[in-house]
Amino acid sequence: MVVLHPGEVFLMEWKKVYRGAPARLHDDAWPVIEESARAVERILAKGEPVYGINTGFGKLASVRIGDADLETLQRNIVLSHAAGTGEPSPVPVIRLMMALKLASLAQGASGVRAATVRLLEAMLVQNLTPAVPCQGSVGASGDLAPLAHMAATMIGVGEIFVDGVRVPAARALEDAGLTPLVLGPKEGLALLNGTQFSNANALAALFEAELLFQSALITGALSTEAAKGSDTPFDPRIHLLRRHVGQIETAAALRSLMAGSAIRASHLKEDERVQDPYCLRCQPQVMGAALDVLKQAATTLATEANGVSDNPLIFPSDVEGGDEALSGGNFHAEPVAFAADMIALAVCEIGSIAERRIAMLVDPALSGLPAFLTPKPGLNSGFMIPQVTAAALVSENKQKAYPASVDSIPTSANQEDHVSMAAHGARRLLAMVESATAVIGIELLAATQGCDFHAPLKSSEVLEAVRGLVRMQVPHLDDDRHFHPDMEAANRLVRSGAVIAAASDLPGVV
Repeated sequence: MVVLHPGEVFLMEWKKVYRGAPARLHDDAWPVIEESARAVERILAKGEPVYGINTGFGKLASVRIGDADLETLQRNIVLSHAAGTGEPSPVPVIRLMMALKLASLAQGASGVRAATVRLLEAMLVQNLTPAVPCQGSVGASGDLAPLAHMAATMIGVGEIFVDGVRVPAARALEDAGLTPLVLGPKEGLALLNGTQFSNANALAALFEAELLFQSALITGALSTEAAKGSDTPFDPRIHLLRRHVGQIETAAALRSLMAGSAIRASHLKEDERVQDPYCLRCQPQVMGAALDVLKQAATTLATEANGVSDNPLIFPSDVEGGDEALSGGNFHAEPVAFAADMIALAVCEIGSIAERRIAMLVDPALSGLPAFLTPKPGLNSGFMIPQVTAAALVSENKQKAYPASVDSIPTSANQEDHVSMAAHGARRLLAMVESATAVIGIELLAATQGCDFHAPLKSSEVLEAVRGLVRMQVPHLDDDRHFHPDMEAANRLVRSGAVIAAASDLPGVV
């Protein structure tokens, strides 16, 4: 069970929620929540118009709503804004979104009642995950449509995933012993406003990109061994002079991965090549830059996860009549959009340099290995088409890596005239990581095959453990066979983290 301390949650805790751990609020949060709800009551008692509490929304903010219609107002905003489209978002992402919203509401700036927060918490603990369409947010005024679909299930409308099955929300709540909400003043808007959908997608991609990065370090080292490349470019003196932390850490990891290699020792003196191709020699520079970018994105997303992106924000006061509801723009997800674009660039480049290593390995003029890594080229095509597949995946990721944050389109009759596009900027990332993972899977197979040709020489203990892992799943390729199952087996090894389990002290992000 992850206990969320609002405003003080670490990335590793969000990662545990994303991986399926149940989560609840720390007990200290409840008095703060209750005081925020009382502040809304006191503000309403003044009889003054306050946006989102007793007015319309967006362009309709000037329309005053009578006290008798306040519950209807909040229900209407949820139902009208639940206008997303597309396939349901992945359950782990929506669970993370719920946890992010839970921690935001619990900071006492949203004016919701404890009962509302307790229902969201109960749904998270009992694995009741709202079915949330993946498209429909522009990442400003919050992730309105996705969060509205979440809020709709809390009032018994829409569908909830229960053990992988879509169930009508009212029935799912009843079966779990939960009662749908009747929303109070401000509560519908509080549930809808925020960047939690965008941030959940970006965080999910960050967690997966970390695994991708670490796996690519291992396959990059293995490719260096297969091509009988040099570890001289990983000498710490080179990288200390340039000073980039990611580059220094990456070079150290590559040195460690190759330490004790008999393959490397075999060509220390007699190798006629002065310098390796960039895809081998510049791994610390390229992968180190990716690591630095991912770390910067992690910092931004961690800050966002611990912040409050609601509007208006409620500020309770001990002074009679001093409670305030302040309208601002914390819902604008520009920080998340920038972070998502940074992750996209890093993921794209991790796959891009890996594909260049695959291309190098299958080219006998560059690698010194049999053409397309097959003992009988011509009769067999070997790794010819897997390299083409890797090239296709990298090209697709290049297209997806175009920055989302530079786009904007006016909404809500030009009231909301600049938006972040953080939602789809973040949503594209998991697919990009999946494509890059397939590239790394192909490199894993190609590098392992390349090292086979150096037998009886062996690589380092770590890399030999990885090769052994591969060979338990995929035999050496002598003659052509159905290649797709081999690729899927390699992808599973990468996705599961099995590839990086053999190594220690790999630089990380979270």
